Order: sequence, then structure tokens, then C-alpha cells
Amino acid sequence: MYPDSLKASRRVFSATRFDVHEIEVPGRSGRTFAWQLAVMADAVAVLPLLDDDRVVLIRNRRLAVGETLWEVPAGTVEPGEVPDHCADRELIEETGYRAGRMRPLLTFFPSPGVCTERMHVFVADDLEPVAEGQALEENEHITVEVLPWERSMQMISDGTIRDGKTIATLLYYQALDRKRD
Repeated sequence: MYPDSLKASRRVFSATRFDVHEIEVPGRSGRTFAWQLAVMADAVAVLPLLDDDRVVLIRNRRLAVGETLWEVPAGTVEPGEVPDHCADRELIEETGYRAGRMRPLLTFFPSPGVCTERMHVFVADDLEPVAEGQALEENEHITVEVLPWERSMQMISDGTIRDGKTIATLLYYQALDRKRD
């Protein structure tokens, strides 16, 4: 589903994971100018909790930044898929765990200045390992790490965790949700 601003847009580039659309935007002076937007599918992120004191994070090789980052599991919502089913699928694929319970935590726009993507974040608990383990795609290089919750907070503070969705997810949960369960 496109936002209203894209109804009169023109697709100028198409790639595997996103399209670039151009829209005419009125300026404050009344003059119009061209604005390009990356049109992307929505995505999910999952906060997998083994218990109150342990979180499952992944180390994920990210070609765009040339580094392996600490992250929560995440992925793209496929056409026709609903976010909670995507969260279940991505958790199993990237960590090898299945959630006994998956619940919504928050939804946000990761980069609304240039991109249409919405990120739906879920908390997964009552985790059990699946017999098959991870089900990574050929181009994914992911390792699973179980960490004490307090260590994940320290890793944000010292700059070890630098992925935006992971920082937002961990801090939101710490500040607003951790003790409500």
C-alpha cells in the first residue's frame, strides 16, 4: 500500500528490494521540485527473549556498511504476508528458535525522509529451538549469540550495537515494556 504522496509518482528505477519513485513537491514559495523516494516493503524486527535476563541477538554481515553488526533478527514482509507471520518466519530462519508467544511491541519509520518502509517490532518469548536450526538464505552470514540483558544495554552504551532498529527495540523494551510482562 502506497502513501497518498505516491499516487501521482513516477517510477524512475526498479531494483530487487526497492523502487525509486519521483514526485513533484510544492515548496513554501509555491515553486515545485522533484523529490525521490525509495519505495520498499514493510519489515519486521523481533526481540527474542529466553527469559527475563537473556536475549538472543545475531551477528549479521552487512554489505552496505562493510561490517558484521549486532542485531535483533529482522526481515522483509513478503507480498501478501502479514507482519506477525513474517516475524515468526524470520525468527526461525535467523536464530533457529520458535516463539511460544509473539506479541507486537511498536511500529516505526526507520528513515522517513527518503523511504516508505515501516518496521513492525515484536517480542518473542517461550522460545524453543527448532530441530532443523537456522534456515539461512544463501547470501546470509549470521551467527546467533545469547547474551545477558544487562550486557545488551552495555553494548548500546559503549557503541558495540550500532544498528538503529536494534537500539530502538532494546531501549524501547527496557524503558517501557520490560517489567510489564
